[in-house]
Amino acid sequence: MKRVILFLCLTGFVAAANAQSTFTDTRDGNKYKTIDVQGVTWMAENLRFKGVEGADYFENNPNNLSHYGMLYDWKTAMKVCPDGWQLPSGSDFKALIEYNESRGAWRVKKTDPNSFGIQLAGMKDYEGTYSEIDEGGYYWTSTEYDADNAEYFSFLVLTGNEVADLSRKEDLVDIHGSEKTNKYSVRCVKKQK
Repeated sequence: MKRVILFLCLTGFVAAANAQSTFTDTRDGNKYKTIDVQGVTWMAENLRFKGVEGADYFENNPNNLSHYGMLYDWKTAMKVCPDGWQLPSGSDFKALIEYNESRGAWRVKKTDPNSFGIQLAGMKDYEGTYSEIDEGGYYWTSTEYDADNAEYFSFLVLTGNEVADLSRKEDLVDIHGSEKTNKYSVRCVKKQK
């Protein structure tokens, strides 16, 4: 009986350890939780890599870094992920939306090893105005619309309701994406081989 209990405890520990993966960015030592969704490994925290042109703290306050991460313009977002990682495509975010909606919630407890861990870091628009911290999270995709606009994923809390959306050109003819000079959060992905 003791062996069975020990085996079950060890099995549970190994399963929990596998589900709660982390990645350390060798460029700066930042450690990120990760989750696996349909063959794609996602950072489950906003990227915190700083010291690159095109990146800002929310309201230029370095105290916002640890909780919210950095905000990046699209050009910087396209090249800021660590080696072996990349900016997710619109299709990657669409799969993530379907995964989280099938689970019934986006903002589940932080202790849930399968949580994407939405951080409502707000944004900085092309005019330089910061807004929506703790109300909305905006994330760049690698999908480009044209020379000035790109696709983005948004997660908003509106009157207590959570709304996840993707600015997909295919969904509505008049959607133009977002100005590439806006600054949004970044989550990086690694495709499994």
